[in-house]
Amino acid sequence: MPEIVRDPKQRKLLTSAGFSWMFDAMDVGIISFVVADLTMKWGLTPLQAGIFNSVNLVGMAFGAAIAGIMADKFGRKAVLLWTLLIFSIASGLSAAATGFVVLCILRFIAGFGLGGELPVASTLVSESVPSKDRGRAVVLLESFWAAGWIAAALVSFFVIPKYGWQFAFLIGALPAFYALYLRKAISDSPRFTKQVAHRSLKDRFRTLWAKPHRRSTIMLWILWFTVVFSYYGMFLWLPSVMILKGFSLVKSFQYVLIMTLAQLPGYFTAAYFIEKFGRKFVLVLYLILTAFSAVWFGNAATEGMLIAAGICLSFFNLGAWGGMYAYTPELYPTSVRSTGVGLAASFGRVGGIIAPLLVGLLVSRHVTIGSIFVIFFLTIIVGAVAVLCLGKETKGQELID
Repeated sequence: MPEIVRDPKQRKLLTSAGFSWMFDAMDVGIISFVVADLTMKWGLTPLQAGIFNSVNLVGMAFGAAIAGIMADKFGRKAVLLWTLLIFSIASGLSAAATGFVVLCILRFIAGFGLGGELPVASTLVSESVPSKDRGRAVVLLESFWAAGWIAAALVSFFVIPKYGWQFAFLIGALPAFYALYLRKAISDSPRFTKQVAHRSLKDRFRTLWAKPHRRSTIMLWILWFTVVFSYYGMFLWLPSVMILKGFSLVKSFQYVLIMTLAQLPGYFTAAYFIEKFGRKFVLVLYLILTAFSAVWFGNAATEGMLIAAGICLSFFNLGAWGGMYAYTPELYPTSVRSTGVGLAASFGRVGGIIAPLLVGLLVSRHVTIGSIFVIFFLTIIVGAVAVLCLGKETKGQELID
């Protein structure tokens, strides 16, 4: 049994950070279901739906970069708490929005908190766990994302059709109370607290692009862009794609819930393989299988094939996400680690901003779903090739101080 599970202190850190991750995922997941409901109730055009999906990602891009930078200066714990509060409060206020523009502004603010919380939480866990369990621990942290999406799917299936999208956003405000618990439940990582001096932002940015780390930074920015582009392009549109394929709103939510359940075994298998075969093996394998699942899903003609392809898409894509979060902090020294993770995640969010807009534009121009998913296939293959050619294996190695 891994030490992360046996050791009470490490187990508490994983579950505490994990629940904040779960709430983050629940809020992002709810967006994909809300946009399907709003399209019907507010008469949103495909382009407006794409804008609504993307504005959250714009906030996440800014949040990832700024929170990553701040966490290398003020600590992982403090920034984690503030980002959790920001997205919770903005999510609750979203329920009171009466117009499209106001709702988009609130979703930008929520996205800022969401985007900031993720890289900081993964850095905190990565720095606090022994090297032999580090990769597995971060992938298990990522598995809470699946729990959040499952919660979002359940809330959306049972709540939105009956009580409306506003109630779903009110539920998204609950993590604000969880932040009060986290204040006492977690501590900053020992690696961060033992640092005597902190580098300037200019020095940190220069370090990321200096010769020892330049290759890793290029690889990570490509990897993050391709994974985030494909994920948000596919999954934020999943309920809407199901409706475009002829299913009712309730039926679409039901099928997406089934597909979402496949995320958990995707994470757990990745958590096992990442310490057995290495980071590069998991990333390349899961990305390639995600790419082929995307083509299969986009061209599935029958109900059974659609569900099977969606299950495979969830399984492999989220397993790759777990590998990516485990791999990224391991490539930088402690003094710039959170900045490096945050900027890579921020650049990736640019892909997440573009993808929903692109899908909305293509759908409005009557491009087939099959053709749209071929774009995701090609993008994911680029990410896999970048890891294969530019990545270095970090399995079993100590973090750089």
